[in-house]
Amino acid sequence: MEFSIPHDPIILLGMINMKLRDFYPNMESLCEDLGVDIIEVTQTLLDAGFKYDFTTNQFHQI
Repeated sequence: MEFSIPHDPIILLGMINMKLRDFYPNMESLCEDLGVDIIEVTQTLLDAGFKYDFTTNQFHQI
């Protein structure tokens, strides 16, 4: 399933963190299942001031 990521980084953050919390064990699984580029998602959120934390499986403010 191909998924179009939101352009607003705050909406993207909420959506990704919710999906990670409720459905996916890690970013790789989420991106593979949704058909999105992990680098694009991670860079978009990094540019907005959020970094992925493997321990909590969530993006947190830097």
